[in-house]
Amino acid sequence: MPIQSSGLTLPIPELSARLLEKHEVVPRSRVIAQMMFELLSGCAVNVYKTSTLPEGEAWLLLASAGEVSVPETTFPLETGTLGILANAMKPLRFEGKTLVLEEYAHLHVRRTLRCLSYLPLLVDNALIGAIEILSFDETMNLAHLESLQTVAGIAAAALHGGRVYEEERQNTLTSITRLTQLYDIEKVFSSTLEMDQLFPIIGSKVKEMLECEAVNVWLLEPDESLRLMHQSGIDATVTERSLQRPGDGVAGDLSDNGEPVLIQEADDPRLLRRNQAVSENEAVLSLIAAPILDQEALVGVIEAANPSDYEPFDEDDLFTLTRLAESASIALHNASLLAAERKVEVLETLVHVSHEITSTLNLERMLQTIVNAPQAVIPYERAAIALELNGKYKLSAVTGSVRVDTESPEMAPLSRVLEWALLSGGSVHVRQYQDEIDAPREETRAKFKEYFDKTGMRGFYAVPLTDDTGRVGILGMESPDPDFLTPAHLEILQVLTGQATVALRNAQMYKEVPFISVLEPVLEKKRKFMAMEKHRRTLIIAGVVAVAAFLAVFPWPLRIDGDAVVAPAHSAQIQSAVEGVVTKVAVHEGEHVSQDQEIAELGDWNAQADLAQARSKFQTALLQMNHALATNDGTEAGVQRVQADFWNSEVAKDQELVDKTHLRSPISGVVATPHVETMVGRRLQHGDTLAEVIDTSQAIIDVAIDNTDAGLLRTGAHASVKLNSFPVRTFRGEVIVVSPKAALEGDARIFYARVAIPNPDGSIRAGMEGRAKVRVGWYPAGYALFRGPLLWLYSKAWTWFGV
Repeated sequence: MPIQSSGLTLPIPELSARLLEKHEVVPRSRVIAQMMFELLSGCAVNVYKTSTLPEGEAWLLLASAGEVSVPETTFPLETGTLGILANAMKPLRFEGKTLVLEEYAHLHVRRTLRCLSYLPLLVDNALIGAIEILSFDETMNLAHLESLQTVAGIAAAALHGGRVYEEERQNTLTSITRLTQLYDIEKVFSSTLEMDQLFPIIGSKVKEMLECEAVNVWLLEPDESLRLMHQSGIDATVTERSLQRPGDGVAGDLSDNGEPVLIQEADDPRLLRRNQAVSENEAVLSLIAAPILDQEALVGVIEAANPSDYEPFDEDDLFTLTRLAESASIALHNASLLAAERKVEVLETLVHVSHEITSTLNLERMLQTIVNAPQAVIPYERAAIALELNGKYKLSAVTGSVRVDTESPEMAPLSRVLEWALLSGGSVHVRQYQDEIDAPREETRAKFKEYFDKTGMRGFYAVPLTDDTGRVGILGMESPDPDFLTPAHLEILQVLTGQATVALRNAQMYKEVPFISVLEPVLEKKRKFMAMEKHRRTLIIAGVVAVAAFLAVFPWPLRIDGDAVVAPAHSAQIQSAVEGVVTKVAVHEGEHVSQDQEIAELGDWNAQADLAQARSKFQTALLQMNHALATNDGTEAGVQRVQADFWNSEVAKDQELVDKTHLRSPISGVVATPHVETMVGRRLQHGDTLAEVIDTSQAIIDVAIDNTDAGLLRTGAHASVKLNSFPVRTFRGEVIVVSPKAALEGDARIFYARVAIPNPDGSIRAGMEGRAKVRVGWYPAGYALFRGPLLWLYSKAWTWFGV
């Protein structure tokens, strides 16, 4: 039923029903404006809501009814009469004759305005809008205005409900949109497996989805630092290829703890430090960052900076970025698998090339392999090798050419530029981007400007082929693409040039030294021997036979030697079995102590007191037991007997604690702890170490024996050791242990023979180095003296003929 109020009939049920039919803010505003227009004859009505814009708080026109128009639908909150309402937040009425035009300049009316009234729309005492009533025929009295507050309350609730409905709908649509975008982004991320192409895609798509100014994609380096691989948008606080470690910035800290980061306040210390080097317009005001994880292992970080709508990032944005990071992780993982597969292919090609150039000593064939085979993994247009022999330079091989004519128009420029690169003494890497030559020296830029104009190439790389004996030559590669060589290609070239240098040097030596030159000295010696007199030849033959008999029959002690190192001596830690303060230290550093000798004492006042108390109670229990027995009180005597047994066990336990306050050496040896006497007054906990005692009566020497001699080692063998610290002394001992497992030292495998040597004066100390010989038995002198060459010959013969 309509409500009567101050002469007005308020159609509250009808208004509520019409408002419930609508769900959104604008349709409900139109209902409110039309209902008020119909209720108040001779009036016009505007409905506004408050809104937060980037430039500040403002009024936004929602609906109008009657003869009125609002030229600007949005204007500042403090504008004219509406600004007064925003401050008063109560119904207001302005007489037309007292109003000046400037106070309602936001309105455009063609009739005389008699009264301007306002009803604030409040929700929980917060202003969310206003109803503006323009009276043209008669002045609205305060009673009518007060009565309309009921309508204003219903209107405020309706607009608030509409706003909540629209926000929920918008959030739902945003969630659906983001899910759709996530699905699409996953497909986009999976559209390529090229790492260089994937970074820009990740950055641009994340920036597009989060609607922010910049996105940074960081990748974990082998040294646990993060490198900025790509930046989408503008973030002046970091630059591409820069590094961050834990403590250097948000990304670096995230790599350390793995927790996503949400920074909403511009005065956050992390942003203040980040913005120190940039102007206020370039500063980061809000930031989110999420880890890129591959099987729970960090591989990178994604940062998003400065939302485009000037609102700080929220938890939904962080959640979205986290999901995007998961999709990026999958894409990066797939790209890394492709990169690994390509690396395997590169390595296989490199092995093939290495096999080709090392399997032959034919110089021409080797040169053709070097300039042609790597093209399978390195995208060069042309490669060339120039050799240097006896100071003479020669262009020897070019890709796709069987014969090289250095005077031809195609080869002459290449020959000259390679000769120049060889004389420069180092690697040369020159690229041309449009008209700019990327080279540090003006001479180099001028030379390659002419060369690139003639050949059409835009990238050139040359590396010298050198070894310990000097320069072998130079390898050059060129391409119309200035960036044809990546860091991976340069690594491949380092390996390839090393192998090519060795192979070329061997081929040159083989070509220069014929095999006949080895036999000529032997044949000359034979001719000279046969030209000698007969008796002289007989003497020489007899001498050779005697030497051969000596080498074959005469026994000779065989010794195998190796580097010797004194192993750490046997030591024991003197530790406290109880808690207490050190009251006395009876030894000093370097002092010899015997087994069970007292080293120190701990304060045992409490233990002594407990022991005395236990003894006293034990004696008391015995006296009471004897008294009970004397009075024939068997029950009391039994009780006191139990008490006496208990206190007797307590006496034994307390005595043990008192004994533990006396710290003793478990072995005989020398005190090795510096300034052990200063431990007096220090409190030791259970298990704390007071001092260390080292047994120096015997030294253990580790002798490294080569793998070829390990089969001769036996325990009990006599050994002689010469230590660098005692150049004129020889220490003798016996092998007590032969290591059952080989150890790798450099490229050789060795076994250790552990030799025990008496050390009564303690002069041999751990870490001393020297040389040792182990006597392994008696053998024919020839075998003992020439065992190494004989074994080498036997191994070669076995390789050739053995089965």
